[in-house]
Amino acid sequence: MKRLFDFILGLVAAALLLVPVVVVAILVRLTSAGPALYWSDRVGRNNEIFKMPKFRSMRVGTPAVATHLLVDPKAHLTPIGSFLRKSSLDELPQLWSILVGDMSFVGPRPALFNQDDLIALRTEQGVHKLVPGLTGWAQVNGRDELPIPQKVALDAEYIEKQSLWFDISILWLTFVKVVRRDGVSH
Repeated sequence: MKRLFDFILGLVAAALLLVPVVVVAILVRLTSAGPALYWSDRVGRNNEIFKMPKFRSMRVGTPAVATHLLVDPKAHLTPIGSFLRKSSLDELPQLWSILVGDMSFVGPRPALFNQDDLIALRTEQGVHKLVPGLTGWAQVNGRDELPIPQKVALDAEYIEKQSLWFDISILWLTFVKVVRRDGVSH
């Protein structure tokens, strides 16, 4: 049921967002050297690595680490990178990952391939068995501001509460957070 929900909602969202996706892709290309998309190695279900697309908000050559680990993250941003992140427009290409089944609309955010501490804790708690999501319970409860153990605890709580209605409420809360720009790292 969840996969069918993701696929249908993904098709609808892709159709509705086609023009903004094209506009953002053009803006990324016009404002910085390199491709419009960045394909990030991420940890998916059962800790399998998959390629997750995002609009490129960082300059080509930026180290593949979590933003908070960069010495001066702002120095790596493209001219529109901060806007893309604050508005969450950099996440739009992840609709592709949802349509092909690598991701769901709701689940734990996919870890970077080198976030060993996060991956280990999620595996310990059984969170690794879930399909990662565009948004999740941890996202709406603090996003980038949460320490890793707290994120994992919320991801584990999601396993217990998981249902279609809970997913819909998380999607609504995500919409509200994005509009308010709550908990977004720059």
